[in-house]
Amino acid sequence: MEIAILIFIGVTIYAVAAVYSYFGETQKKYNSRGQELESLNEELKRRIEIVNKQKQDLEDLSKQYSLGFPLLAEAYAEYLSLYDGRYASYLETKSHPAQKSADLVRDLSKQKTEAVKQAKITEFINKYYETLAPFLIDAKGELLDELEARKVLQEYTQEELQDPTIKFLSKEEYRKLPTVERNQLALDRYWERRKSKGAIGFLYERYVGYLFEKDGYEVEFHGIFKGFEDLGRDLIAKKGKEVVVIQCKNWSQFKTIYENHIFQFFGTVYRYKLDFPDHKVRAAFYTSTKLSEVAKSFSKDLGIELVENFRLERYPCIKCNISGKNKEKIYHLPMDQQYDTVVIEPSKGEFYAMTVAEAEKAGYRRAFRWHPQV
Repeated sequence: MEIAILIFIGVTIYAVAAVYSYFGETQKKYNSRGQELESLNEELKRRIEIVNKQKQDLEDLSKQYSLGFPLLAEAYAEYLSLYDGRYASYLETKSHPAQKSADLVRDLSKQKTEAVKQAKITEFINKYYETLAPFLIDAKGELLDELEARKVLQEYTQEELQDPTIKFLSKEEYRKLPTVERNQLALDRYWERRKSKGAIGFLYERYVGYLFEKDGYEVEFHGIFKGFEDLGRDLIAKKGKEVVVIQCKNWSQFKTIYENHIFQFFGTVYRYKLDFPDHKVRAAFYTSTKLSEVAKSFSKDLGIELVENFRLERYPCIKCNISGKNKEKIYHLPMDQQYDTVVIEPSKGEFYAMTVAEAEKAGYRRAFRWHPQV
């Protein structure tokens, strides 16, 4: 009996010792995990401080908009100059030092740093202006596109240079093809050839204007004639006292139009209403892409009709016009000088033709405006 009691006591002591050992090890693990969590918490606090500091720095930089952007531009220029500083140090400390070269590198680096800073300031100001006046974005690159197009106009006579169809024809095609075939080929290439953003924008405006003219409106192509001074009024379509002020945006499908464009357009429509209080004025916004949800909401509240995902299509673009002076029948191609000033009046027998052959078959001849009349 005593032996059994001793065995029981021994087992109990062993079990208690095992339990204490287990809890001891568990306590150590918790203590270790607690230290890890405390360390992670400190690291998290440190990172939050860094993020807050970066946020404050960005806010400080954003305030430079009103000061001409000098701080941001200077920081960017100094960042780029670091490489020059390292290279100059290398020239001084290499096995065969080149002190004069190092001095030259530093001198040129100072000049480059200042040039980069001024260039960045100009870039930031341009982007800021684009934010204030979004239509400036559409004008990018058009001057370069125009200069590129002029390369095609070589080896022509002075008289031939006055015919805009030569931009779309080779010298041999222009001189050898019959008139109808030549003009039709130029028109086909006008549609097919890659165009500048500005040219595509004008063509899009013409297409929307053509559709309104089909509905009996007299259309003023305000954007084409006014350029940057159009104030967002690309087209003004009139039918009696009814006026539709139209803005057209032929943008890439991946782009989205935001509310700043809607606000700008609303402002110019509102001004038009003030200038012509006796007219019934409404606003329409045509675009080949989509608008943001916020822009749609504002458009609805401001009474602007939206036409989204409206694609440019090839349409009858040859204007067949009857002269008011001598009743002569004349057709105008889209590249001709007086094309946008010509108003088609179906009531007089005028119309839009799809092909040159169609226009000539109806008794119309090409306008002489593009070259001296013989």
